[in-house]
Amino acid sequence: MKILYISKYDPTPWQRKIEKILPEADFLLWPDEAPDNLGEIDYVLTWKPEPGVLALFPNLKAIFNMGAGVDALLQDKSLPQNVPIVRLVDPLLTSGMVEYVVHWVLHFHRQFHIYGAMQKKREWKEFPPPFTAKRAIGFLGIGELGYASAQALQNLGFKNIAGWSRNKKQLPGIESFSGLGELETFLNRTEILITLLPLTNETEKIINAKTISLLPTGACIINPGRGGLVNDDDLIAALKGGKIASAALDVFSPEPLDEQSPYWEMENVFVTPHIASLTVAGSAASVTAEMIKKIEAGGEPENTVDLSSGY
Repeated sequence: MKILYISKYDPTPWQRKIEKILPEADFLLWPDEAPDNLGEIDYVLTWKPEPGVLALFPNLKAIFNMGAGVDALLQDKSLPQNVPIVRLVDPLLTSGMVEYVVHWVLHFHRQFHIYGAMQKKREWKEFPPPFTAKRAIGFLGIGELGYASAQALQNLGFKNIAGWSRNKKQLPGIESFSGLGELETFLNRTEILITLLPLTNETEKIINAKTISLLPTGACIINPGRGGLVNDDDLIAALKGGKIASAALDVFSPEPLDEQSPYWEMENVFVTPHIASLTVAGSAASVTAEMIKKIEAGGEPENTVDLSSGY
């Protein structure tokens, strides 16, 4: 069995863990250790490979994406259509996102964005405490990462949580909205919006002047999903005009965030460098190795990407 690693990141922790779980496997690095006959490669582990590279391997059993998002991978027009693409679903990846979302929801819910601005003006003033159970939280995209975050918020006493997705979902304690017909109603009721949609043709720049106008005045936005979900010019205008009170932004298009971007200087914007949900190599490698074991034993891979839907 030959496993090929295609990534700019250090392969050492991946190699150690995979060779421990799969001692019979040959762990090879692209391009230096690739065999002359590329048909010998059974599995590829990759993160943002060069377009066209994955089409070079005619006998792949699966392609493993080394992060949660697959939109960069799917931009490759030569991507093999008959090979399962497995997205990374890892407990540590999920917990990282939960921590990020909970942090910023609490930050905005407790109005720390306002108190922070007051500190710079040496103002001493308190506001009435917010009512946690009534705070309207909305997840624009509520898959595995979104639902895990919603559950953590429920445990903290948030009871007014909703999710919007392509199709209706039955999730305990979560009000479900779906389709474009229910997007307006979802946005109208959402005071703190978390965007966790995959980036597709349908979701690109879904946060724009029109959708922002549907949120309550003074709403806050948290984007740890994809930079391409946001029309930056429209969001900046809404932040400057007061329609949006504050935003926590972890992802941008392109990255890194341009040094000239207005976001850097805006007091009501909190910028983080795409760190909401980082891949922990040792844990992710264990998940990947176990999935390879399952495939080798005749099982079907889990968490595969639906190419027709784009995620």
